[in-house]
Amino acid sequence: MGKLFPALLPEHEAFIAKQKLFFVGSAPTDGHVNLSPKGHDVLRVLSPTEVAYLDLTGSGNETSAHLDDNGRITLMFVAFEGAPMILRLYGQGQVILPDSPEWEALASRFELLPGARQIIRAEIHAVKTSCGFSVPFFHYEGERDMLQRWAATKGEQGLDAYRQEKNAVSMDGWVTPIGQRLREQGQ
Repeated sequence: MGKLFPALLPEHEAFIAKQKLFFVGSAPTDGHVNLSPKGHDVLRVLSPTEVAYLDLTGSGNETSAHLDDNGRITLMFVAFEGAPMILRLYGQGQVILPDSPEWEALASRFELLPGARQIIRAEIHAVKTSCGFSVPFFHYEGERDMLQRWAATKGEQGLDAYRQEKNAVSMDGWVTPIGQRLREQGQ
């Protein structure tokens, strides 16, 4: 059944590379737990103990606020076809904003999709597999392009205004790194 590893093995990396969807879990020290689905080709394995994903603009920014509070993050991958498996990565995450010194090196690993707002990097301290015997089969039909079309239509100024309204503070009132940057800029 389940096994615990200190780092990703090559077979874990191969499993991750085949997934069309993954989930990100985070929680502040005091407040709501958040779980977000992530699609598109936005995740990169940087090393057996480090991953990063390109985070796109959304209606909230909970993970970012939680990471700024305590850094805790869990990424989960599920086999919807083939042999059953659930793979969880436990770690400490960090938000990398576009004007951060680390952005350039990390961003070059991704196709910068319209609406990209930050990169989430996670140092992994535990990898856990579990059976996934009760996970149903699903057939993948394709990526939704609605967010990318919406972001392209908004343009950078429109996205900045949207992020100021929707992404600067979490639902629990935690200021996100985007919110901190906006405050530093007097917005």
